Amino acid sequence: MFKKTVACLLSLSMLSTLTMPTLWQQAAADNIKLPDIGTVAASTLTIGQEMEMGDYYMRMLRSSTPIVNDPVLNQYINDLGKRLVSKADSVQTSFHFYIMRSDVLNAFAFFGGNVVVHSRLILDTDNESQLASVLAHEIGHVTQRHLARAMESQNRSSPYVWGATLGSILLALANPNVGMAAITSTLAGSAQNMISFTQNNEQEADRVGLKTLVKAGFDPNASSEFLQKLADQTRYMSKPPEILLTHPLPDSRLADMRNLSMQYGKKSVPSSLNYYLAKARLAVLVSRNKNMATLLFEDYQKLDNQESRTAIIYGSALEYHNSNENRKAKQILNQLLENDPNNIWYIDLMTDIDLDLNNTVEAIKRLEAALKRNPDSTALQLNLANAYIKNGDYQQAVSLLHRYTYENNEDMNGWDLLTTAYGGLRARAQEMSARAEVIALQGDFSQAILLLNNARNQTQGNKILLSRIDARITQLAQLQKRFAKYRR
Repeated sequence: MFKKTVACLLSLSMLSTLTMPTLWQQAAADNIKLPDIGTVAASTLTIGQEMEMGDYYMRMLRSSTPIVNDPVLNQYINDLGKRLVSKADSVQTSFHFYIMRSDVLNAFAFFGGNVVVHSRLILDTDNESQLASVLAHEIGHVTQRHLARAMESQNRSSPYVWGATLGSILLALANPNVGMAAITSTLAGSAQNMISFTQNNEQEADRVGLKTLVKAGFDPNASSEFLQKLADQTRYMSKPPEILLTHPLPDSRLADMRNLSMQYGKKSVPSSLNYYLAKARLAVLVSRNKNMATLLFEDYQKLDNQESRTAIIYGSALEYHNSNENRKAKQILNQLLENDPNNIWYIDLMTDIDLDLNNTVEAIKRLEAALKRNPDSTALQLNLANAYIKNGDYQQAVSLLHRYTYENNEDMNGWDLLTTAYGGLRARAQEMSARAEVIALQGDFSQAILLLNNARNQTQGNKILLSRIDARITQLAQLQKRFAKYRR
């Protein structure tokens, strides 16, 4: 019974995305009834414990699932997610959004504001409102503390025992090829009262998500439209997609979503160019389906709007670059950059092309200018650090990456590049220390501590560096001890 609840709470729930409300629409949103969660689940799990558990499970996912570490895709999904979070109520944790390479249609949220979206789901959405509807619903699960409340309802005295079981379910959701069958069989045998509990939480997340999406300015009908699309696609299948196996959708819930959406009216909300470019990049560089790019660009041709036409050109440049035909790729991309010189997607791809063609100085100049215009762009910072490394400017890369990893200490890209930069400087202690951070983010604390101990032997009398390494060893040892309880 326990697995039924958690699987459905973590798994994707299709919902609505919304428009900016008129006065009467805002009133409708304010009338959506939500529970008072001020003290709900507090006796079972504190916010601090939720964040700790979220940190632990994210490390597990990094080590065992294909999390996409593409800087521009990561920036896009986090910008979209945080736009929604900024409009959400009852936010008590920071949020992090991830894309996972998977041909299975799914998404899930878990402790600590972590939301994971499968790449196939993004590709299957028809517009940005549908994608935003998925994220908003998962945000609703987190802000309403559904996992903590599930623990409360089951009278779990120890969150660590409960959490250890959650870990195996979470990994199965993330990697359906390994564990989905076991979850599905558990769902079939669940008691009716647990099913009802799950449906209540899903409907609550629908309402919370809808309110968030109205404030964020998306189409409120996108959720039911995407659900209808899924139903149409799977009507004659012998086995529904995993999203419907782990996320039951009774008629009452779908009807409720449609009725709530109608209160806000219908509004056409065009998808951003970034949305079209993200799907093109996923189709060419991430999807395992070799026909995905062809099918996507055929759909773009049918849409025939400015954004879709631009994305086809960008996708063509991606494909040429992916086939090492960089001169053709550069010729195509130059057209886009002339019209939109500040576009991060184009700058990122042109950087890759220039580095392959040994035009590192040109790439660096372009990136430095772009970063002055957009200093908060994580994608541009990582691109510039990588270009510095390719040009042998290791110290400049180290300076940039020290700031980056301080502000984005959970991004493995930054630590990977810092490892390479220190390797170029032949600074072995710092190189091993940066590498230890990568390993720690994947949950292997023993190996990380071993690397740091080896780094101690390379400090060559540098007392400040030695002190930092010793402090980090102590911190990781404490984390290892705290996280051990989730392995029981």
